[in-house]
Amino acid sequence: MRDVYVLGIGQTIFGKHGSLTINDLGAAAALAAVKDAEISPKEFQTAYCGTLYSPPTPIQSILIRLGVARIPMCNVENACASGSSAVHLLHRDIALGACDVGIALGVESLSAFNKKYGKGLLTIEGDLQGKLALTMPSFFAMLCNRLMEQRGATIEDICYPSVKNHKAGMTNPYSQYKKEVTVEEIMASPMIADPITVLQCCPQSDGAAAIILCCGEYYKKHNKKGYRAPVKIAGSVISVSGAEDASYDPLALQAMIKGAKDACEMAGIDAQRDLDVVEMHDAFSGEELAAYEMLGLCKPGDGVALARSRAVELGGRCPVNPSGGLLSMGHPLGASGVRVVNDITRQLWGEAGANQVIGAKVGMAQMLGGVLTGIESAVVAGIQIMTK
Repeated sequence: MRDVYVLGIGQTIFGKHGSLTINDLGAAAALAAVKDAEISPKEFQTAYCGTLYSPPTPIQSILIRLGVARIPMCNVENACASGSSAVHLLHRDIALGACDVGIALGVESLSAFNKKYGKGLLTIEGDLQGKLALTMPSFFAMLCNRLMEQRGATIEDICYPSVKNHKAGMTNPYSQYKKEVTVEEIMASPMIADPITVLQCCPQSDGAAAIILCCGEYYKKHNKKGYRAPVKIAGSVISVSGAEDASYDPLALQAMIKGAKDACEMAGIDAQRDLDVVEMHDAFSGEELAAYEMLGLCKPGDGVALARSRAVELGGRCPVNPSGGLLSMGHPLGASGVRVVNDITRQLWGEAGANQVIGAKVGMAQMLGGVLTGIESAVVAGIQIMTK
């Protein structure tokens, strides 16, 4: 398999953009990536788009605005891991020699979706758990209660990722929220599913992110920014649960555990020893706390101790979500999987500004999707390991 390098990245600010369409958001992110890469979009040989709630054929409609047509284009839906899946498929195409350069895009307008369908919970055919009210907040409330019962976490521990990530979002120009919060403010906000309150939840968002990937030979010929260290995707995995996981432990999601292990093995790294920075799915504050163990940042059972050591914040051993995470950045579902890869790329390029992890050389981008997609509660984890 060939090495796959990042040539350019781009994204919109995440937030509420009710006046902008899917095509507007996607074209803005794609154009930003093209400008960053300093190539013509006519160079693209293939394109993928991750999205959940877009109209049909979004990548085709978006790229035609850039004058791109008549190349293979595919749209991907894998819940919140849709953007990760688009990156994964493009990486695979280039690594296997099917093409030399392409673009992966993630886009979502939840404003447009809510305007059309309302804000009620949608359940799919056969989703008995959803119909019985196993919502995302209730699932992660169960996870938080398990953390307190089995790991000795306190309410302060559960709130810590939200406090940390809102603080980081203050200095990220792309974040939706730029306001610090305290544990007291978090717990005083409206209760959603005990112990989860509003300020432990990520917001609904609109936005898009794009990344241009290429093979090594193409990179040597077209990279015009010699000051940037070459950054490649050293490992990429889409890990999916099976029927045997129907009675899974929320603190030990096998799709995430196996996905992280497989991605690290593919990249030839040890997560606990080698990772310098992680961007991950933190739709709920307690979710990040539980993920420290599942992603291999510490030994099983040591996630709460890792948080209390402050090793996961800027200046620590392995900062997690120095961008501000979903809790501060916002979460346009299909876009977030591309956005986390872009943020790790910025870190390895040394272009993260006030949110920079000094000396970062190896990073992990992770997205978790599914959980409530049917009676067996399928889980999809998308994980990319980036190195320079």
